[in-house]
Amino acid sequence: MAKRLIPSLNRVLVEKILPPSKTTAGILLPEKSTKLNSGKVVAVGPGARVREGKTIPVPFKEGDTVLLPEFGGSQVKLGDKEFHLYRDEDILGTLHD
Repeated sequence: MAKRLIPSLNRVLVEKILPPSKTTAGILLPEKSTKLNSGKVVAVGPGARVREGKTIPVPFKEGDTVLLPEFGGSQVKLGDKEFHLYRDEDILGTLHD
């Protein structure tokens, strides 16, 4: 049975992208050389509510690749996969090719 988590308010569910541990030629890479704290947005909440009752939408959408802070977020395990839940203001930015 698959579960789907819909974040509340201004939270973003992210699956961290693991850097490759070796090249296509089979050369093992040191752990620190490929460290880029990034992840793929899996789900976003509707946004934060302000005092007047308006909703401020989350600036990220599903499928975005984002730059994550070194620390923070809440770890969530759904099935055999591990995700992290961040507030939208904790995410550092969006990565583009």
